[in-house]
Amino acid sequence: MRTTLAATLVVAALLAPTAARAETGGAGGDGIPALTDDHGRALTLRGWNVGDKAHSGDAALSSLTEKHFRDMRAKGFNFARVLVFWDDLEPSPGRYSQMYLRKIERVLDWAARYDVKVVLDAHQDVFGPAFGHRGVPAWATRTDGLPFTPHPDDWFSEYFEPAVQRAFTHLYEDEDLRQAQARMWRVLADRFEDHPAVLGYDLINEPMGELREGEDLATAARRIERDQLTPMYNRIADAVRAVDDDNWLFVEPTPIVGEGVPTGLGRIDDPKVVYAPHFYNGAMEAGGDYDPAAGWIENYEQSVTLYPKEYKVPVVVGEWGPLNNAQPNMNRFYREAMASLGRYSSGWAGWEWCYGAGYCAVDGTGAFRTNKELTAEPYAEAVAGTVRSSAFDPAAGVYRLSYDAAGRRGPRVTELSLPPGAWRVTARGGAVVLRKATGRAWVLAAPGAHVTVTVTRG
Repeated sequence: MRTTLAATLVVAALLAPTAARAETGGAGGDGIPALTDDHGRALTLRGWNVGDKAHSGDAALSSLTEKHFRDMRAKGFNFARVLVFWDDLEPSPGRYSQMYLRKIERVLDWAARYDVKVVLDAHQDVFGPAFGHRGVPAWATRTDGLPFTPHPDDWFSEYFEPAVQRAFTHLYEDEDLRQAQARMWRVLADRFEDHPAVLGYDLINEPMGELREGEDLATAARRIERDQLTPMYNRIADAVRAVDDDNWLFVEPTPIVGEGVPTGLGRIDDPKVVYAPHFYNGAMEAGGDYDPAAGWIENYEQSVTLYPKEYKVPVVVGEWGPLNNAQPNMNRFYREAMASLGRYSSGWAGWEWCYGAGYCAVDGTGAFRTNKELTAEPYAEAVAGTVRSSAFDPAAGVYRLSYDAAGRRGPRVTELSLPPGAWRVTARGGAVVLRKATGRAWVLAAPGAHVTVTVTRG
């Protein structure tokens, strides 16, 4: 979400921040399960969004290169949320672009080459090309003739235009559009279910909807999530499972959760669901600095963990990161945000991996932009057992992992990711460092051992 000051003020008027800190115990603790791989190991995903909104048709995905994935892995990241667009996949009803599918496959091949796990994200901004953006095809856009006024300097406010809101209602409620969306996902899943890079599918980016007369934004968001998004996700899940019974399904609430509003999303009837909210603050999205006294991170953490606790699903934050990360308090923001994300999530994808200014993680030379280097920490990519605790102390330069190794029939090897630099890895409690290489380390533990791994800078 690239939010607007106007929308932020609407939400802020509805909410009272709290200073209470949620005690979640991290992914796998306090009722939030960990994301797992095919071997049952607890996964941690750390990475970035990768996409090309500027090019479509024959030029689709042309700005992405192998370098994106090589550079991400070299800096210690193992995850990419790759943007794909329905308007490119299905330019006319029932005609799926084989060229676009091949382009996606090429991107996935690059990711696999560098051992980067991928979630394919069906991305939309302001619904799609009918409103000058990307996402849902123009042929699947119905507005009932309602007005639309572009806001080029404040694009997120276009979500509140009557035509855009009505288009979402038709997508959720019209049977032929429901079927078209489900078929689109079945095509994607059928093509990529066995690709070694693919971990899962993010079923729609930042879904919005239509506000009713007299309804405030928070109330509307909860209703849309409950009455429209929940059945939509269940429909798409059925379509995906017709061809793919293995990969994870990532489901998003509306972007309003970013301001600490608990979601109204209901149960998704599938055994491999990941809750995938976004983590944006309106003031910072408008270019402002982080305000530690406002309690935003604490309020967000407290609210966003309610759904995964209730429905026993893992959490992966699909987007986060401020626009102006060089503001005076941003160093503190990154440290506090990283600690918070580590308490309850199985990982995250920052916005975004590109080479330049604005939201880009790195500059044209590939060097981290100001404060973005704080996202590169040691972490356990895959733990062969049950995690007791996992935390990095950036001041001391020490990462500690404690876990109970799996039993005799379980997996044996735990994988660590190390950012650039010199790191010393030690293991205690019936475990040994099996191998260490640039940016990676592997630990072998005896069945049932209580293991402590320590990674120290220098």
